[in-house]
Amino acid sequence: MLITIEGIDGSGKTTLAQALAEKFNFTYFREPGATILGEKIREILLNTPMFPETELLLFSAARSQFVTEKLRPALEEGHVILDRYIDSTMAYQGYGLGIDRSFIRSLNAQATGGLQPQLTILLDLPVETAMSRTGNRIGHDRIEVRGKNFFELVREGYLITARANPERFEILDGTLPPEKIFTEAICTIGRRLEVVI
Repeated sequence: MLITIEGIDGSGKTTLAQALAEKFNFTYFREPGATILGEKIREILLNTPMFPETELLLFSAARSQFVTEKLRPALEEGHVILDRYIDSTMAYQGYGLGIDRSFIRSLNAQATGGLQPQLTILLDLPVETAMSRTGNRIGHDRIEVRGKNFFELVREGYLITARANPERFEILDGTLPPEKIFTEAICTIGRRLEVVI
């Protein structure tokens, strides 16, 4: 089973993804990254000025390498939790940057070989709350500094995608205490695993 954790920067998705992977003893990966090439692309993406289309293609290149090199082999061994995947690309580059969404869908399909998650947990919260959380981080990357309007578009993109795919998405309130979010996510995964097993 492939489970993805999604949300805007500051939503708590990385903390949740790592905690769930530990709780269930699932393999954990973050995107972009997880491969030597992916980590190099990640560094470029976060710290180098570029055009929106270039950003999209770099994310897709990292994903293509990751899916073939790491994700498919890991899924053959068991369950996997990802910190970001295809829905991040749609939200950030499609809705946030305004790149053609049908092109992004096609590119995602090519980069992943059509590999879709069975469950996506979306941590939703107001942009102001997320920005107050990321404001405490040391050293902001190129994407984190894009501003409130950008992240409002990204959040709306996530919600539109979730509403269009209710069989796959579970939206959790990202303003809840982390322990409560963790408990709700455990229950969600438990319900899905009963169906899968």
